[in-house]
Amino acid sequence: MFKKVLIANRGEIAIRIIRACKELGIKTVAVYSEGDKDSLHVQLADEAVCIGPTSAQDSYLNIPNIIAAAEITHSDAIHPGYGFLAENAQFAEICSLYNITFIGPPKEAISLAGDKVKAKEMARKANIPVIPGSEGPVSLDDPNLEKLVERIGYPVIIKARAGGGGKGMRLVLNEENLRTAMATAQAEAKASFNNPEIYIEKYIEQPRHIEIQIVADKKGNIVYFPERECSIQRRHQKLIEESPSVAINAQLRQRIGRAAVKFASYIGYHNVGTVEFLLDSKGQFYFMEMNTRIQVEHTVTECVTGHDLVKEQILLAAGEKINYTQNDINILHTAIEARINAEDAARDFSPSPGMIKKVILPSGPGIRVDTHIYQNYVVPPYYDSLIAKVIAFDLNRKNCIAKLRRALSEFIIEGIKTTIPFHLKILEDEYFLEGKTYTNFIQERIYGKKA
Repeated sequence: MFKKVLIANRGEIAIRIIRACKELGIKTVAVYSEGDKDSLHVQLADEAVCIGPTSAQDSYLNIPNIIAAAEITHSDAIHPGYGFLAENAQFAEICSLYNITFIGPPKEAISLAGDKVKAKEMARKANIPVIPGSEGPVSLDDPNLEKLVERIGYPVIIKARAGGGGKGMRLVLNEENLRTAMATAQAEAKASFNNPEIYIEKYIEQPRHIEIQIVADKKGNIVYFPERECSIQRRHQKLIEESPSVAINAQLRQRIGRAAVKFASYIGYHNVGTVEFLLDSKGQFYFMEMNTRIQVEHTVTECVTGHDLVKEQILLAAGEKINYTQNDINILHTAIEARINAEDAARDFSPSPGMIKKVILPSGPGIRVDTHIYQNYVVPPYYDSLIAKVIAFDLNRKNCIAKLRRALSEFIIEGIKTTIPFHLKILEDEYFLEGKTYTNFIQERIYGKKA
């Protein structure tokens, strides 16, 4: 087992990893930027090292500084959390060169899954359903471009080959807007990921976003967990996640779970990961991508099944074998998570950094809160605006929604704007209450706009 783990991240996920390490008897090292010197993860770790200025590029993405911090603190492993360097195959390789264990999958699997075009190719080879689309990157210079898209069939969606989070994505309803949308998507992909390559796939109308958590050891054992539905999104960013999905029965759960395991096995994956699918109104699912890291919403699965996924990551990276089987994975609860951001929903979700003058966290039966904020903490403007995750869990969905409403209503944050009022609005929507959710839900049901 590791003696000391360096956490190459910040915020609530850094704290989550520190807590898992403490329970496993592992010392921790926090790294932080100059803008995060007062962050809670710095205070909770056994040691802390400043790795650069406020800019993420100069700190949390600065590989030489992170490796140097690991060396001077004699850390034998690095946990990347999510975001930043979590899905950077080069970083995983550099860790191994310095005899530091990267707590995650092998670099080869990161590379394969991180390239969306290659990942879809692997899924096809593994006979996993894939959304119809271009079999590789497309170019504005291709004279057969219009014919290709016509064969796929409008509407289509343009996606960046690298990255995610909605960057480099554009919906195209007809040929008239095709080239303009492609040029815009390419420019955004270049700016966000330093890779302008894009591809095109059929746009599935009103799909559900379904993801399957998998856990895989180095011996080839892989298990899947009950699905998480992440259909409540704004600009392709998840706002609310729940498990299990009201749209999935036991038979479909088994089919989609086995598909996720098949894909992970096909690319030689081990450690914790998530395979994402779209589910159409007819119950047909399609492979989208694989995230080779812990997800923000891993908490939902933990509350549903009782398994600690962050501890699993650490144990698997240390070479431990999975000590349970697929039959041991049970649905104990329904769980719903609300991601709370420091944003002003009334001003088009503009960032709302600043000092938190007062904070009262919700609690009570069936409520979990993962956060790094505290009274007088200053939310910095330099990073992601996520400040808390509130997870409710109960024996059924109706009770779970009631618990989450109650928790959000008693969650007090003064000094900055947050998305709590917006989440409460969603939780009161009749379509949400009936489980009639899909990826354009916010746009169409809350704002009344069609795609």
